[in-house]
Amino acid sequence: MNSENPTSPTSNQLRNLLVAIAAIILTTALFFGFQAQQSSTSLDAVAAAAIPIDEAIANDKPTTIEFYADWCSSCQSMAADNLSLEKEYSDRMNFVMLNVDNTKWLPEVTKYRVDGIPRFIFLDRANQAIGDTTGAIPREIMAANIEAAIANQPLPHNSISSDRTSTIAEPKAADISQPRDHGKKL
Repeated sequence: MNSENPTSPTSNQLRNLLVAIAAIILTTALFFGFQAQQSSTSLDAVAAAAIPIDEAIANDKPTTIEFYADWCSSCQSMAADNLSLEKEYSDRMNFVMLNVDNTKWLPEVTKYRVDGIPRFIFLDRANQAIGDTTGAIPREIMAANIEAAIANQPLPHNSISSDRTSTIAEPKAADISQPRDHGKKL
């Protein structure tokens, strides 16, 4: 007999039992981890807390309009922060959510030139656009913009899109000249 490998049937059974227990614990942890992740704040919860755009435009508060889609992972990742911001500031700020997949909101999507989501448009008390952000924006930046809008101050983080920042500009008038005009004014 070989005495270098003192493995007995009981030590193999014990090892197999420990591996099976570890597998069960790991599977249970993964299951509950996925359940907790799915039960986190959803876009539906944020949309339910938001007010209709008609109501927001009719009252005397500044407004944040969020353009989103259910399939947007950045929108989903911001849902918990946005819901907490709505709860914190809803007495002084309107929060509106418009789903870009709903053609009902096409006039607003066009008006605010929504070309990426999540897109946030900040309106003053007179419903004039005072700023915007596009993409997954940290909660601190959103809170600073909301507080500035409430205080009727310039937004500290205006026109943010990814890593670019620029001031908001008025739309330019359409160029109605024809190619053959060669610069003549009409």
